Amino acid sequence: MGTDSERYGRGLDTFASQFGIERADVPAWLEERLGARFGEEALRANGGAWRDDVLSLRDRSLIVVASLVTQGGVEERLRGHVRRAIEHGSSREELEALVTLLAVYAGYPRASVAMEIVRDELDQLEAETA
Repeated sequence: MGTDSERYGRGLDTFASQFGIERADVPAWLEERLGARFGEEALRANGGAWRDDVLSLRDRSLIVVASLVTQGGVEERLRGHVRRAIEHGSSREELEALVTLLAVYAGYPRASVAMEIVRDELDQLEAETA
């Protein structure tokens, strides 16, 4: 699993990528939103969860998107993870198919909200790269 400092460093990298901020700004960003204690724990937890050892980053991203879709009520987190899924190699077609499948298991109201978010983020990403 690596040392605590390696795990902490991976957490910094994960949050910097996810929220589009500088690595050095991550601890203060988390502390402002979540408090120092929670922020520290989040850094270590993410540093352990996002190791690219057994599951690829693409696989992890799809799993996280699926989890957030089924939870509902986490729309802003879903937006960031849709972007990360694309960065990690997922496609529009895969993400839309994922949410469509989840409609059967998570319910159409929850999945339809998620699909609107997924499509909106994908449209924004395509506009940014055009």
